[in-house]
Amino acid sequence: MYICPLSHHSSHIPNMAKILLFFVILILSLICSSSATNYIVGDSSGWDISTDLDTWLVGKRFNVGDVLLFQYSSFHSVSEVTKENFEGCNTSNVLDSSKNGNTTLPLTKPGDRYFVCGNRLHCLGGMKLHVNVDNDIATSAAEAEAGASFPSSKSNNPSVVPSFALSNHVGLDSLVIVTLGLLSLAFALV
Repeated sequence: MYICPLSHHSSHIPNMAKILLFFVILILSLICSSSATNYIVGDSSGWDISTDLDTWLVGKRFNVGDVLLFQYSSFHSVSEVTKENFEGCNTSNVLDSSKNGNTTLPLTKPGDRYFVCGNRLHCLGGMKLHVNVDNDIATSAAEAEAGASFPSSKSNNPSVVPSFALSNHVGLDSLVIVTLGLLSLAFALV
């Protein structure tokens, strides 16, 4: 019995289409998950009295879902304060504070946020940061982390950058999209 080679290969076309569809979904999910940004405050200089934070801010736009990573030595801390306390470098009445060397802060809602070093003299010397958070990227990951004020790594070495700070923030929505992509692959292989 003769089998036409063309008919033999044509049966694989639907499976190839399903696999191609899977990869398209996977690529789209990676693009969607990269919408939030992790910012290392002060870049390689970190959260330090010698860092020009005003220059660091130039050209940056912060959105809901972005993450700030403050890296600093044991001589410093980071405190979130009100606008009034920010302007006067009042470090005695703070909203929240951390002094562990690596402080991660998700930006979970739009509006102005104010951060200062807990040492008032350092704040007066320019170690303070005002960011305006836009509502352009409202991710479910930010909502999930809303209660996680100042989580951090265990390292107090400001030269150590946690791996999540070097990549884009992966939120709950990204995990759902990847799961759907994997399910489509499973159906394609059945």
